[in-house]
Amino acid sequence: MLSSNLRQLHRLGRGAVNMFSTDAKQFPEAKRRFIPSQGTYPHGFFAGGSHCGIKKNGKADLALLVSDRPTTTSAVFTTNQFCAAPVQYDRSVINGARDAQEQRVRAVVINSGCANAVTGQQGLADAREMGEAGAAFVRMFDKERGVEHEGGEALVMSTGVIGQRLPLSKITDGVTAMQVDETHEAWMRAAVAHMTTDTFPKLLSRQVDIAGQPIHLAGITKGAGMIHPNMATLLGTVCTDASVPQSLLDKALAHAVARSFNAISIDGDMSTNDTIAVIANGASGVVVDEGAAYEQFTNALTEFMADLASLVVRDGEGATKFLTIEVTGARSFTDAKQVASTIATSSLVKTAFYGQDANWGRILCAVGYAGVALDTNKVNMAIYPGDNSDPLVLVKGGEPLLPVDEARASEILKQEDMRVRVELGLGSEEARMYTCDLSHDYVSINADYRS
Repeated sequence: MLSSNLRQLHRLGRGAVNMFSTDAKQFPEAKRRFIPSQGTYPHGFFAGGSHCGIKKNGKADLALLVSDRPTTTSAVFTTNQFCAAPVQYDRSVINGARDAQEQRVRAVVINSGCANAVTGQQGLADAREMGEAGAAFVRMFDKERGVEHEGGEALVMSTGVIGQRLPLSKITDGVTAMQVDETHEAWMRAAVAHMTTDTFPKLLSRQVDIAGQPIHLAGITKGAGMIHPNMATLLGTVCTDASVPQSLLDKALAHAVARSFNAISIDGDMSTNDTIAVIANGASGVVVDEGAAYEQFTNALTEFMADLASLVVRDGEGATKFLTIEVTGARSFTDAKQVASTIATSSLVKTAFYGQDANWGRILCAVGYAGVALDTNKVNMAIYPGDNSDPLVLVKGGEPLLPVDEARASEILKQEDMRVRVELGLGSEEARMYTCDLSHDYVSINADYRS
């Protein structure tokens, strides 16, 4: 935590720091169980959030994450060809550090309310200036701590309305005036500042052991709509105090994102701004190298990111159900993922779950047109309730089990959490997708998004 004198210095700046509440009571009661009241955060990382004036409603719209030392950073980005200016800028920063074999990234500046997407060369210049504001904050941060400045580039992330320029002076003034520290409250402020149509802040932290030594992970993500996997989805940053070489961090992130943020879908739309970054500063002193330590780190990162990504699905615009689509017995992970994705993105499947209708034929139909060769006589399918009671088996060996137990189906479909399991019977590979139902409210939210 910053000393009281240092914290006072962080209150100084060209603009006033606008405070806001992080009290969970302001968020929907049904979502409060997903909002942490405390956390365990990686050493050497500082966080903060504020309202700088992007959002007209006065809500938080600017977040800052800072490391007290240079980091190794990896990221995956949207494959949308209209990728936003922040994506282009961040890609150049990370690739530049990778090519130079240097640790350059020290901070991430995130704004909500304006995406800085489809804004041409001016948008790219704005993203660069936003990054420079973050780098300037790092210089001030080092000076106030009385330490020698060790480089410091900043990544930038933007989310909100597409096709509008950033109010750049508000952002740069807000960055200069930002208060950061290591507390749970500070991390919560950063998480709240990520929100657009989100109904609750998405923050997760935990301690895990690598080779018998503790490291820490903390992640913030945002998203409720325009969520569909293709190399990355939405915005998210994971910070860790492990020391991880660039090549291993790149490999671990690729593995983890394929099983987490690339395994969620809400509406089938891929954003122009999708970015997931992992930042490792080594402050724990624990070094991840080839072998068992790498496997442990990759598994821990994958599980952590899957849990973080699940929060996005739980906040899907208008969503009332959280659905895990599990496909097993595939010839390859790719095949299993393709079948699971096809089910997860079917509007007919999603609306059936919203209507609590055991229309299992829609699921089997999606399996059939997924583009994966099947032996239909080997397919089994069942729906598992979230309360871990007995599943409803619907198909066995390609044959429907009729008549369907409609009373049991009704009991299961009333629950918020459900798991659809499809067994292909062709191999040993499996994959999961996480999705939600599709409701009337989704249309209402997106019909008047700009207003």
